[in-house]
Amino acid sequence: MVNEIPFLDLRAAYGEIKSEIDEKIFEVLNKGSYILGEEVESFEREFAEYIGVKHCIGVGNGLDALHLSLLALGIGKGDEVIVPANTFIATWLAVSYSGAKPVPVEPNERSYNIDTDKIEAAITSQTKAIIPVHLYGCPSDMEAILTIAKKYNLKVIEDAAQAHGATYNGKKVGGIGDVAGFSFYPGKNLGCFGDGGAITTNIDEIAHAIRLLRNYGSSKKYVYDIKGVNSRLDELQASILRIKLKKLTAWNERRRIIADFYIKELSHFSEIIIPETSLKCTHAWHLFVCRFTKRDRLQIFLSKNGIKTLIHYPTPPFATAAYKDLGITKNTFPITERLAETVLSLPMGPHLNKSQIDQTIKSIKNFFLEEKDI
Repeated sequence: MVNEIPFLDLRAAYGEIKSEIDEKIFEVLNKGSYILGEEVESFEREFAEYIGVKHCIGVGNGLDALHLSLLALGIGKGDEVIVPANTFIATWLAVSYSGAKPVPVEPNERSYNIDTDKIEAAITSQTKAIIPVHLYGCPSDMEAILTIAKKYNLKVIEDAAQAHGATYNGKKVGGIGDVAGFSFYPGKNLGCFGDGGAITTNIDEIAHAIRLLRNYGSSKKYVYDIKGVNSRLDELQASILRIKLKKLTAWNERRRIIADFYIKELSHFSEIIIPETSLKCTHAWHLFVCRFTKRDRLQIFLSKNGIKTLIHYPTPPFATAAYKDLGITKNTFPITERLAETVLSLPMGPHLNKSQIDQTIKSIKNFFLEEKDI
């Protein structure tokens, strides 16, 4: 009987803090205040302190966090925003929703993050911002990005949706650029029990604008200063996030230990390209993404052995029907396409135990042994 290994065990995470979560949920329900109340205010204060910024504004999800950040910076129709060619489509959608045009740049093949050596070639007179994505939990090269941004007078919006707790030069991501967007989707390192997001910044004017934007453009009830939207982190999710925030450092450390073990065991195989890490960074290891030329066959093999894996991401945004209007043809971004064809995310999470890790490594080794015998 094969022991099933989940990609991420959310039930185990809940089980570890079940009594605290259950108690807090009933406490919030009994208060009868569910929107923009004490729990949201407390979480915003605590998360801002954790990141090391002046402001945190809770919003409905990670996409809204990026979208509202762009709007608050005054970016809109006729503008261009530099984005990674390889990322989850939400990064691009946020730009599109603002009315601006996403301009893709190839990634560094080993870190998976935007290649800072290629950014300047993509800048035009219409370029207004750069959105570096800290993909899979690995911080982008923010020093180089900030240097470019200063040279061309560009805003920097960090997409930190996958990087809760990651650091760059000792500073937590989310507090390095002008503004940052976080997602609290359940599978994130810091995830709630539904959709949720937040924006962090040190700029008072931006924080004020976002607080208006998330709540219909209202500074007080029935007073509307600007045209806003409805995107608010709710009290229940904020209360859950407050509890999980206290576990984030410890749970990230568990992820690091697992990643170190994967790297140690898989580095022996020439067929496997393991993710590159930098001494400048503390990786949050939201995902552990390797590259295999025989990716599809390996994924099927692991599935047959009860090991769940995922592909992040099988189709770059520019290759989807949603962005066919950009007219980007095949082979325009060969590195991104090559990554999409070879990346595979192995099981990762703070509740993955040693026997599950061993089983995953053993199955990968068995796959390559079988391949040699074919």
